[in-house]
Amino acid sequence: MLKRLDDSLKLPRLTNDDWIEGRIVMFTIEQIDDLHGRLGSTKTLPDYVRALKVLGVERYDSYLADGHSEYFGEGGQRVVSPPVHEVLAVAETGQSETFLEHLRRHEQRQTTYLEMSMGLAQSGIQKWTVDTGRMTMTFYDKSGREMLVEQIR
Repeated sequence: MLKRLDDSLKLPRLTNDDWIEGRIVMFTIEQIDDLHGRLGSTKTLPDYVRALKVLGVERYDSYLADGHSEYFGEGGQRVVSPPVHEVLAVAETGQSETFLEHLRRHEQRQTTYLEMSMGLAQSGIQKWTVDTGRMTMTFYDKSGREMLVEQIR
């Protein structure tokens, strides 16, 4: 028997009023926070991104300066999370080698989220963008230059 995606990921219960043509009309920061609390780790990132897509999130940007994120959906919907840490200075230019070193250390669980954020900011990374349709995570420096595009698997 096949499980529906929202059943296997334990998404919040929705009513018929929340759906139009099989899609959620509006998502909230509370729904996103709930998913992040359960699935927001390196190990469960693919499930987290798929669950966000089910909620109606098309993409989100996470900013290294203070850790806030901006979530975007259909029809121009935009939800902004509060900052999660003190303001970090972001280097003016992207430094590819140090950026990749900090990212890999975090992927290997050698650093905390804050330590990773500090390292990426020092390496000139301003934000990362997750595209829930393409299942990609793209890192950008302050000038908007793509520093890395990773497929989320």
